[in-house]
Amino acid sequence: MKKITKLLTVAGIAAVSLVSVARAQSVTPANKWRFGIGVEGFAPTGDLHNISNAGIGGTARIQYGVNQNVALMLTSGYYNAFGKNASYAYANPNGTVTGNYKYPSVGIVPVKAGIKGYIADGFYLSGEVGAGFETKDIYANPDGSKDTKLILAPGLGYSFKSVDIGARYENFSGQNNNYGFVGLRIAYGFGI
Repeated sequence: MKKITKLLTVAGIAAVSLVSVARAQSVTPANKWRFGIGVEGFAPTGDLHNISNAGIGGTARIQYGVNQNVALMLTSGYYNAFGKNASYAYANPNGTVTGNYKYPSVGIVPVKAGIKGYIADGFYLSGEVGAGFETKDIYANPDGSKDTKLILAPGLGYSFKSVDIGARYENFSGQNNNYGFVGLRIAYGFGI
């Protein structure tokens, strides 16, 4: 819990710092390309919450302004959900056996396409769809294969001239285990 509190505190301080530095609010420029690099923090939900309490990631996004209020996005990067500690206890003929163990971390490489629509000065709604590639076999698949998940991610955010702060719910579904996370992305972007 201390790690989550520290992570959220650092993210909050970074967000406030970026907001105070950014002066001009803007929407996406029409017919222009932008590139952004972001840091992400998230809280797992669904099956992933059973083995992780927090995660962090990094993403790169290329964005094209269709017009002043709509942009198309392509995003990829890496997410890591940290495995949490757990304990166990079971009875046997000689008494109760107890112990501790740590779940493995879960790594995911997302590849998503999406759209961002500005609804007011700098405020936007977004939606992304794509695939999430797990980097290790955490579910003990008999053939050792890693799962690939369908990603659906609605979000909202606020953009400045070179800063983008967005929150979203990202859902991963497929195979026999579905999960997701609630995430916050803070990114620096520039025209290319």
